[in-house]
Amino acid sequence: MKLEERKSARTGDSYFAGKHPSGLPIYLFPKPGSHSTYAIFGTRYGSVDTTFRRSDESAPCTVPPGIAHFLEHKLFESEDGDAFARYARTGASANAYTSFDSTCYLFSCTENVRESLEILLDFVQSPYFTEQTVQKEQGIIGQEIRMYDDDPQWRVLFNMLGAMYHNHPVKTDIAGTVESIAQITPEYLYRCYHTFYNLNNMALCVAGNIDPQMVVELADRMLKPSEPVTVERIFAPEPDSVLQSRVEQKLPVAAPLFQFGFKETAAGRVPSRKLAQTEVLLEVLASDASPLMRRLLDEGLVNEFSFDTEYFEGPGYACVIFSGESADPDRVAAEIKKEIARLRAEGISQAAFERAKKAVYGRNIVSLNSAENIANTMISLHFAGNELFGYLEEVAALTRGDVEARLREQMDPERSVLSVVSPIS
Repeated sequence: MKLEERKSARTGDSYFAGKHPSGLPIYLFPKPGSHSTYAIFGTRYGSVDTTFRRSDESAPCTVPPGIAHFLEHKLFESEDGDAFARYARTGASANAYTSFDSTCYLFSCTENVRESLEILLDFVQSPYFTEQTVQKEQGIIGQEIRMYDDDPQWRVLFNMLGAMYHNHPVKTDIAGTVESIAQITPEYLYRCYHTFYNLNNMALCVAGNIDPQMVVELADRMLKPSEPVTVERIFAPEPDSVLQSRVEQKLPVAAPLFQFGFKETAAGRVPSRKLAQTEVLLEVLASDASPLMRRLLDEGLVNEFSFDTEYFEGPGYACVIFSGESADPDRVAAEIKKEIARLRAEGISQAAFERAKKAVYGRNIVSLNSAENIANTMISLHFAGNELFGYLEEVAALTRGDVEARLREQMDPERSVLSVVSPIS
């Protein structure tokens, strides 16, 4: 396997990238002097991938919601025992997560890097499902789903997505429903595993105290070649409009929670240039130094610890989200729309743009000090078709006109949804 060194003239950092003969893209970011190592092995397969067509098949396949998350749980088990028990012997801290568009397995450690990486490459490539183990997991995940049904932070998000999207599966809980996971069988799990856990659809990122040659040698020994099968994700047509503009649920919370989102038209993944434009735009609009934030704080409408912004995007979905706690979420939403209208009418000042751009650029540079941030960012950018240093260059090249152009494209008040979770009493 040939590794290509990629350098950043801006930061002086470099990493190695290459495609293994098995089909797996590998990214290695050595950090001399680092005391820890972080590795993440993931697949471009998330909760929204419920209808798909393999390149070697003519007909599409639809599976029950929740299978990606179910697979994540089951892969830690094998005929030989539990992967967490194996990690306990190396001293590594292991975990995994399923998102809307990916599933990733990871560990961090300060020693025994080779042994821990060997465990990661082994169990993710060794599926083992039986009727008995599937039935047992259905009960466990069913309890998890019921627990999240009462989680205010979870409900305020999915209530918003449910009001925003007519058809896209992003509106469905990542874990599925109690009814959908009851339909999962070992056959479904093997079907999805062999479709999406193809090494050509996956990536391995390792950052920190590593020897790149050691990782390559381990990959040569352990990776199992995959057929060059590609997967087409299939989604029902999604109208530009939202389903409803406001949704509210009462739960036992001390203060109302809100998520205020603006739906966008999204055919595929958003390119890195537009991601950079949006990150700077949100910094202009709602950072601690922004007029909007000062006004919201001065009037006691939000607190600086809970108020946040996010650009939430993936295959076939995209929206800007403002979230936090407020005694008057409707007033917060009105103030956000008012500030967006003001910026559209008056334009973004050069001083506000420069301040926001420096803040975003600095944040991304600081993230290169953390092996965990590096590996997580590299794999998410890879799955979106972007690249680490390329994103930094996009931020550095932004002009005020770029960000103002993005403002004209985003945050249409006619396509906004306010989701509120309010106290029961």
